[in-house]
Amino acid sequence: MKPDLSIIILNWNTRDLLAQCIDAIGQHIGSLTHEIVVVDNASTDGSQAMLPSRYPQVRLIQNAGNVGFAAGNNRGMRESSGRYVLLLNTDAFITDGALQAMLQLADAQPKAGLVGAHLRNADGSFQASFTPFPTLWREFLILSGTGRMLHGANFPSAGPEVEPGPQVVDYVEGAALLVRREAFEQAGGLDEGFFMYAEEVDWCFSLRKAGWQVWYQPAARIIHLGGGSSKTRRTAREADLYRSRVRFFRKHYGTAAATGLKGLIYGSVLAKQAAHGALRLFSGGKRGRPVTTLQQLKGL
Repeated sequence: MKPDLSIIILNWNTRDLLAQCIDAIGQHIGSLTHEIVVVDNASTDGSQAMLPSRYPQVRLIQNAGNVGFAAGNNRGMRESSGRYVLLLNTDAFITDGALQAMLQLADAQPKAGLVGAHLRNADGSFQASFTPFPTLWREFLILSGTGRMLHGANFPSAGPEVEPGPQVVDYVEGAALLVRREAFEQAGGLDEGFFMYAEEVDWCFSLRKAGWQVWYQPAARIIHLGGGSSKTRRTAREADLYRSRVRFFRKHYGTAAATGLKGLIYGSVLAKQAAHGALRLFSGGKRGRPVTTLQQLKGL
């Protein structure tokens, strides 16, 4: 008999977070029939050795290299059997009733192809959970910093205002994504051309084009730390993000829009290099941060 839920956890060198993530599932899964599948992208931190000894109930899929977020999760989805699939980051920890709330919403809304959760920081404070699709104007506001000045610190995402309940949205953040098996089979999985970042934006866009809805479930609270696999590569992370956004624009909005976004990104990077370089110079290195280089943007 197929389980209600297949939980796919993609791991790359986050052994301790992975253990916390699995422990949280065990504590809060309740009576849902489920399977846990860990897809490991060639970790070197002992993650693979830990799983069979500490979590024998977890199925481990080992990739030969770091194939990225999309390819790793796609493999997990293909090799799972649940009627719903939850893509869960290693730095995302479920709480009581969260998964039940997501499944109840999906069962009640037959056009719900994907359901996102209500994310919270480790201290319980607000974390953005859903966002409108990107446009050139929004990207300009983000890159220039004026969006947050005009619309608040969470721009372009919805802020911590009182939430009206479950709702259809453009896209949800990728820390915890519940996808209906039929939607995955019809619309396809994550686009493996995205190595990291914007995969969930693209997936939600594609699911909606295929006739499915994307829902946000505020009753499903999940603690999300953020950046578990990428804290040590800030400038490279920014470059990956820029590259993924340009790919999204090219794929869905066309070459002209992608070229416009590239211009905005190059202008923003040059301005940041100048500003943070000046800060480092005049503060004796005490202020200013590393900024993505033009070399890192090669192939944008």
